[in-house]
Amino acid sequence: MRASLREKIISICDEKIAKKGDGVGLSFYAFFANKNDDPTLLMEAARWWIETHALDHFEKAIKIRDMIKAGK
Repeated sequence: MRASLREKIISICDEKIAKKGDGVGLSFYAFFANKNDDPTLLMEAARWWIETHALDHFEKAIKIRDMIKAGK
């Protein structure tokens, strides 16, 4: 996964956690605008989420942030 996407994911997870607490969940769609303006980047996130890690549709933001920080 490209570094810019990793940074974006960490930033958004941190924002969600700060606003709603450690229990807040999200899907990989949380990292993108409501319109599909970058399908390549969206698919990169989807592959990491679904194919690489077989994550559920909604996961805890803290879990995703920690996975990204760990380089998984």
